[in-house]
Amino acid sequence: MTAHSVPVREAPLHFRLLQQYLFLLKKYPVLTKSVTSGILSTLGNLLSQSLEARKKAKYGGSVDGIDTAAAIRYAVYGLFITGPVSHYFYQLMELWMPSTDPYCIVKRLLLDRLFFAPGFLLLFYFVMNILEAKGWEHFEKKVRGTYWTALKMNWKVWTPFQFINVNFVPVQFRVLFANMVALFWYAYLASVRK
Repeated sequence: MTAHSVPVREAPLHFRLLQQYLFLLKKYPVLTKSVTSGILSTLGNLLSQSLEARKKAKYGGSVDGIDTAAAIRYAVYGLFITGPVSHYFYQLMELWMPSTDPYCIVKRLLLDRLFFAPGFLLLFYFVMNILEAKGWEHFEKKVRGTYWTALKMNWKVWTPFQFINVNFVPVQFRVLFANMVALFWYAYLASVRK
């Protein structure tokens, strides 16, 4: 069987998008991961709003329109926090715990689950509080009221995904992999923070 080359212009759209993404990822890694994080964080928030609206409609409640301010807050968080912080965290993890370390699988997971996850979740609460222009008392109330519940849910939901991510996904794709999971995670966080 002979193989035929297909010019990129004639390739399917999804293939061309992937090629463009890989090019941008190589040329501008932090920016590409940041923009991707911003888009997927926004989609997670919009998914949450959609699910919330369906639930209200199902039980006869009034359905509000899309909260664009909330979607923008999630876009800002993904663009300026999730993308860059995750990029550098995964890069440092590779340096601190190379795959040649015999216990790297366990060490990476413990670092992510016991240090990064609690800190990153607290950062989420803090940044969202600032973006919502709420005071310190509101932040403390939210943390006391929902942080522990959200962290336990984070450990339940994210641990298997992060095990795969930090040990088997190539480092340049870890932020994207986490963002795909985060699409649904942000939907959960948006609903739990209300």
